Amino acid sequence: MTPPRQRRTAGAFGAPRKALARKGAVRRSQAVTTYGVGSLVAFEQESFIVSGLDDADASWPEDETPKVYEHRLARTLRVTHFRLPPGSDERSTDGMRVRRFPLMHNCPGCEKLQPIGRFNPPAGKAVCQDCARDLVPSRFVIACENGHLDDFPYWKWLHRDNRPGGVTGGCGGTLMLRSTGRTASLRSIVVSCTCGTVKEVSMEGAFGRQALRDLSIRCAGRRPWLKDAPVESCTAAPRTLQRGASSVWQPILKSALSIPPWSDGSTDPLAAIWDQLRECETEREISLVLNGKFDGNPPITAARVMELLVAEAQDDPDPESDEAQIPDAPYRVLLRQEYRKLSEGNPEGDRREQFVCEPPEGDHRAHLDRFGLGRPMLVKRLREVRALKGFTRIIQPDAAPDKGGAPLSMAGLKWLPAVEVSGEGVFLRLDKKRLDAWSGGSEVKRRVARMARLHDEALVKSAPKGATPRRSPGTPRMVLLHTLAHVLINEWSLDAGYPAAALRERLYADDTMAGFLIYTATSDSAGSLGGLVAQGEPSVLKDSLLSALRRACWCSADPLCIESGPSGTYGANLSACHSCVMLPETSCEHNNILLDRALLIGSPDNTEVGYFVDLFQS
Repeated sequence: MTPPRQRRTAGAFGAPRKALARKGAVRRSQAVTTYGVGSLVAFEQESFIVSGLDDADASWPEDETPKVYEHRLARTLRVTHFRLPPGSDERSTDGMRVRRFPLMHNCPGCEKLQPIGRFNPPAGKAVCQDCARDLVPSRFVIACENGHLDDFPYWKWLHRDNRPGGVTGGCGGTLMLRSTGRTASLRSIVVSCTCGTVKEVSMEGAFGRQALRDLSIRCAGRRPWLKDAPVESCTAAPRTLQRGASSVWQPILKSALSIPPWSDGSTDPLAAIWDQLRECETEREISLVLNGKFDGNPPITAARVMELLVAEAQDDPDPESDEAQIPDAPYRVLLRQEYRKLSEGNPEGDRREQFVCEPPEGDHRAHLDRFGLGRPMLVKRLREVRALKGFTRIIQPDAAPDKGGAPLSMAGLKWLPAVEVSGEGVFLRLDKKRLDAWSGGSEVKRRVARMARLHDEALVKSAPKGATPRRSPGTPRMVLLHTLAHVLINEWSLDAGYPAAALRERLYADDTMAGFLIYTATSDSAGSLGGLVAQGEPSVLKDSLLSALRRACWCSADPLCIESGPSGTYGANLSACHSCVMLPETSCEHNNILLDRALLIGSPDNTEVGYFVDLFQS
């Protein structure tokens, strides 16, 4: 990563094209999931914020940040393509741009607390000119639920009793910060001022929800990750956060699997002209657009494009229907398309094909009928594209409105940063008749309604002011599929040779879908070894399911776990903990919520709520 400060141009191979100082490195996948635009990154004693994408068209070299195409996801997110973030290897040049943030720094020698520029440090350094000590970036920042970010207002915090009407201004003094060392609490961090008009104040209480608002400190609407961004009017209450807290930056990620007819790469050259093609009504009009774009030598026929446009529109909901009004309706279309292709399969053919899905050989019913499972599908080759759409601060991404989240750039872009990963997987479906009969049980409905209600209440509380909150996806079908996917991932992490963090779930749960995909889609060495597909063979799958469900019957935290009330984030779990069904956060679509293993094996006071309880009754 490189901060936007120019120095004398270097001509060596691999040197930044604008000779910007390097300040550490992150992996490409981290540039989307952990250290994306707007996030804070610490390198040694310094802290930076990742810059927005307004200059990325110029600063991201095309040879290092190739375009990525995934038609269905691009259409959903209203972009033409995606781009890989810059790499951090020896051959990379510019990398991702960063800016120094927070600006408030403290010198451990003279204890001064002020913007870094007042220390007169050497260019590109964070050193106190008087003490020659390394400066320490402020531990605290303030943010609001609208995504704004700013330095902690130490002067206002200290001069709380000397600000008539909440006025802002200097006092002529210099702020000082020290730690008494008596405790590890905020009470030991003390701020004072050399003006002598106020007593020193500790940082205790700064993290209260109303702590800043009670002192007439309002959000200034600053967006330091965006170059020359004007301040915005903001009525949200700012909150104090630790600079390294996870709630300072939470990505809004959207992903899609590459499935036919878009998974062989033949449509990639058309990415920039799909909007034009959608306006065409005849093959003749399509042919004119293609010939104009490709100088009379189009890579695909007009008839084929017409077929693709028809297929594209088939699953779109009626704009006047209730479903079309749901915020994530376009993303549901993606999932339904994937569910259909996973159910149908796609045999191996062209080497360019990125989606190969086939049923196992032999009759699966002899092994799996007793589990209420349909025919498994072995996904021998898959590709997933994960794109960074935006990010949130303080609130969870699932509570953000569909068009919400802080922006990645000042101006609209035709692309988004994304990573593509390849892997393998196993797709499982539950028998619809058996599932409907089970989910209609009154006790099952009661347990799941309790979880969904608490989730709904949390989403309402955390939604930005004036925004329509999202509804909880919790249904008996979804919670059952989610919990079953978790116990299988834990089982296969022991049998398939993959760490649990290298396996992921993808749920397909609504009135028309009842399945899940467990897959490896990771850019590291645990990518595609073949061990996971082998677990989908019916005879092996039967043993895995029995073992996974037996493990779910007992938890080291029992009887507290199986008899517990609401637990976990939002209180949206029942019988679930880290000793039984919870997974690494990289593996779960729903942040380890909406889990209940009692729906698999029953509870002590009511075994009938367990979908698989018949397996253990003899």
